[in-house]
Amino acid sequence: MTATPASIPAGFPRVWLITGASRGLGARMAEAALAHGDAVVATARDAASIAQRFGEHPALLGVSLDVTDEAQIAQAVEAALARFGRIDVLVNNAGFGLLGAVEEATADEVRKLYETNVFGLLNVTRAVLPAMRARRSGHILNLSSVGGQRSGPGFGIYCSTKFAVEGLNEALHHELAPLGIHVTAVEPGYFRTEFLESTSLTVSPRLIADYEGTAGQVRAAARAISLNQPGDPQKLAQAVLALVASPTPPMRLPLGTDTLQAIGEKIAYLERETAEWAEVAASTDYAPA
Repeated sequence: MTATPASIPAGFPRVWLITGASRGLGARMAEAALAHGDAVVATARDAASIAQRFGEHPALLGVSLDVTDEAQIAQAVEAALARFGRIDVLVNNAGFGLLGAVEEATADEVRKLYETNVFGLLNVTRAVLPAMRARRSGHILNLSSVGGQRSGPGFGIYCSTKFAVEGLNEALHHELAPLGIHVTAVEPGYFRTEFLESTSLTVSPRLIADYEGTAGQVRAAARAISLNQPGDPQKLAQAVLALVASPTPPMRLPLGTDTLQAIGEKIAYLERETAEWAEVAASTDYAPA
């Protein structure tokens, strides 16, 4: 659906659609975009939470959106286009965490996590892309994580969803670049939001004693770290503003010194391991004719 010219407010440099915008990083990004003079379609499972967070704002449209409901997504995109005429920036931010050893997680816990973190991201992206392709313009930001670069005990299932986001992001980057659409995976480290609180983090109730020294220690550490993380979410929001303003945005944007350290350690590990097993790896080709 394309809005009539009269329905498009003048003076908005960009129109954002941000999922999971009622709290956490999504809310910080929405606030920064509004302060910059942009228009924001802020979504949450309950639109009332958007109104409670932001109040009334002429450049804000709050929309109820469950990213697992494709019919509701279509309605939200239609409402965004009717109000503002376009969507310049899509931020796939909606998601939650799961804490516990891989074996401790139930099939239902894993399924629910993937429905939101991976399939929900795909649902929203598919709904927004036709309008972006028609305009040959847009920028999709997929919220990944330091956990999309490095997995570890206690967060294995959650990290696997972010590894999936990274793979999708890389493919989308190459598929959409010829169409004038940018795609970036935003990879925050530990930022001081409610992510490790019960509103955003599910903790597997099943406990297996054999994992007490690995995933069990991470369970305890998460409680201690929560609301004491080193990353400043306001600064992250400003970094995202700079990202969307760039004419040549990167495929990935790591944010936080902890993410930079994790990536450096991962690269060094891969180089060591690959060198150690290079002879075996190379031996699997067919012999030259």
